[in-house]
Amino acid sequence: MVPPWLSTLASTGMAVGAPLVYADQTVSIIRKKDSAGFARDICAVLLVANITRCFFWLGERFEFALLMQSLLMILGQLVLLYFCVIYRPRLSPDNLGASSRPLSFWQWTTYSQHIEFLAGYIVFLTILVLIFGRLETFVWLLGFFALGLESTLPLPQFIRLVTLLNYKQKSLYGFRVSTLIGWVVGDAFKTVYFFVQGSPLQFKICAIFQLSVDIAIIGQRLVYGNAPPLASLAEEDDLEQALALAEE
Repeated sequence: MVPPWLSTLASTGMAVGAPLVYADQTVSIIRKKDSAGFARDICAVLLVANITRCFFWLGERFEFALLMQSLLMILGQLVLLYFCVIYRPRLSPDNLGASSRPLSFWQWTTYSQHIEFLAGYIVFLTILVLIFGRLETFVWLLGFFALGLESTLPLPQFIRLVTLLNYKQKSLYGFRVSTLIGWVVGDAFKTVYFFVQGSPLQFKICAIFQLSVDIAIIGQRLVYGNAPPLASLAEEDDLEQALALAEE
């Protein structure tokens, strides 16, 4: 039997701990005026996942602490996204006009475009819940989508680490160690929390998967370190020329 004071402390930690993980990343981006090294897609994953989780709560009244966590995470990620857009790298796909994604998804040049997408997504979920909200299967699938998507949170950063940015340059430069530590500690804590509190199955399965990806990123950290990337001068010249052409 978990003492009431310990349960309250754990719930409070769940509600505020996860959003605070990204506070240091936000401060770092503001200080450097550069979001290089941080995958903006992380904001997309967290925003969509936590918005969906709020709708999941309407059909599956899980712990209130987890609902508060989602609300605080949404607010925190909106702030982080704002500074990621303002201080995006000069050689990013959106600045170069070289995005290969359909409709340049999540590589838009303005903050308002991101907000418009999120607003449209909320309207879409509202319609679905109004139509199917009383169906247990729909609620179950909605929860798995929300938690499953959130469990992929480390994947954008992991992919970024093993592709051009980090595989060729042999560096995790720009990705805060505090963020990585926060991921590992937070995901380990919430995995235990979900099992102790008897949270819905979706929370347990997805937490285990997310923790596994965190461990893979730790392996990347140990291999590559955090030294500034050593891109060749020829590559830098090519990128600068591409940026100049894009600006014209």
